[in-house]
Amino acid sequence: MIERVRAWHPDVPFLREVYHASFDHAYPLHTHDDWAVMLVDRGAVTYDLDRVSHRAAPGALTLLPPGIPHDGRSAVAGTGYRKQVLYLRRDWLPDDTADRVSRHPTLGRGSAESAARRVHAALRYPGEEMAAEHALLVVRDAILAHTGTEVAAVRDAPLARRLRGMLDDRFTESFTIASAAAHLGAHPSHLVREFSRAYGMAPHRYLVARRVDAARRLLVDGCRPAEVAVRTGFHDQAHLTRHFRRVWGVTPGAFARG
Repeated sequence: MIERVRAWHPDVPFLREVYHASFDHAYPLHTHDDWAVMLVDRGAVTYDLDRVSHRAAPGALTLLPPGIPHDGRSAVAGTGYRKQVLYLRRDWLPDDTADRVSRHPTLGRGSAESAARRVHAALRYPGEEMAAEHALLVVRDAILAHTGTEVAAVRDAPLARRLRGMLDDRFTESFTIASAAAHLGAHPSHLVREFSRAYGMAPHRYLVARRVDAARRLLVDGCRPAEVAVRTGFHDQAHLTRHFRRVWGVTPGAFARG
């Protein structure tokens, strides 16, 4: 296995660092201040968490809580492994979640694992930070369900309408779900759940749809794709092209020529 390590700081609320590694390395016993959400893509890792042995392998999500000692090594001596890790602020989850997770740190294949993979996929492209933020909220809700923490199911259609109005008014701007939630006086998870329940799609999907629709109108008016991307809130022309083609089946340039 070729050894590779990459780490960076995305501009996503609560997400401190993303770490991708492909190597054969044994971590000594240590702790860290953040939550570590780990996917193993190749090989397997054995680790002791709070003096109990566990195994992390493809098809599952591993949670390493802040402040609890753990180590890690390849499950097969002399064989490497590949992993992707999200480091999230301690307050990403309620204070009492760490002790619960330490007893059951593995979530099998399901919504949490697939959402974590969507986070990593979104972070490959500039301009997809809100999509990554939404997927992190899905991971958060799945962890709370895994630990038996009840999530309030109070319906709040007025809150959903207020967020929709905000997205309609500001769809060309860059902002986060967390900032919208703070402005509306709600928790980000609750805000996303209520919006999705009311309108059948996540807020970031609605925002992109508004931008694509505005881009279509500008292209019909004769604006160049690069100018359209700037005027409709996309990060750049490549960001516009990716979403425009997903919706309309052609690139903005081909649409304009047609």
